[in-house]
Amino acid sequence: MTYPLVLDLAADGIPVAVTCGLLGFSRQAFYSWKAHPVSERDLVDAYATNAAVEVHRDDPGFGYRFIADELTDAGHTVSERRVWKVCSQAGIVSAHARKRGRSKKPGPPVHDDLVERNFTAPGPNMVWLTDITEHPTGEGKLYLCAVKDVWSRRIVGYSIDSRMTSHLAVDALEMAIARRGRDQVAGCVVHADRGSQFRSRPYVAALHRHGLRGSMGRVASSADNAAMESFFSLLQKNVLNARRWETRDQLRLAIVTWTERTYHRRRRQRALGKLTPIEFETINQAAHAA
Repeated sequence: MTYPLVLDLAADGIPVAVTCGLLGFSRQAFYSWKAHPVSERDLVDAYATNAAVEVHRDDPGFGYRFIADELTDAGHTVSERRVWKVCSQAGIVSAHARKRGRSKKPGPPVHDDLVERNFTAPGPNMVWLTDITEHPTGEGKLYLCAVKDVWSRRIVGYSIDSRMTSHLAVDALEMAIARRGRDQVAGCVVHADRGSQFRSRPYVAALHRHGLRGSMGRVASSADNAAMESFFSLLQKNVLNARRWETRDQLRLAIVTWTERTYHRRRRQRALGKLTPIEFETINQAAHAA
């Protein structure tokens, strides 16, 4: 919109006719705008568009419905349909949106691959793996983001929610940091795939804030995060696909119970010398603390 510039220059003594001629529009068009500069609706749309762009920049996985929720929480009075309109006009589309007849290009990595399929570590908090899985319930999908320490294979952090956002990944990371100790994790490599949650600004900022080193695998290669996929495979067989889940709360409780009670404390792993993750950490923690 260049009409306000005409007003600014006119205040400095430059004739309206001269400015309109330089900018390439008629005086009639300018005076028509001046009589009705900006409608209330256009102003609301402009503010909503700017806010939607910021929300989407923070989390590319957000579509217009999630963006509408974020705008409402931020105090914007705007309907979901209006948000759909401004998102359509601004070309704002969820990174997860399906495009018929076109293959979806993954986003660019924000970190190098520092793991290179070497899922071992000589001590705790040196290499963590993280990923997201989902499962349907009678109320809709439930999403789980987990963080795994490759040293002991313990799930050191996780987050469960009805929405797959950057906050899901950040919350799992923050839990892992709190559980392990903020003064114990600096320099830890955190390896993920190229999902939009792990490329989002809030997630990258959380890594930097705690002195963690981000790492990302190659495109469409589950082998680049195979050790994390193995945990999800066990979870799927023992919990997710064990029955039909009517509510998200039922599935949430089952995931936490199986992880903490069975996977951590009962399931012995040959790679750990036939110890459970908790037994392995208990036996070896003192040696690494010394």
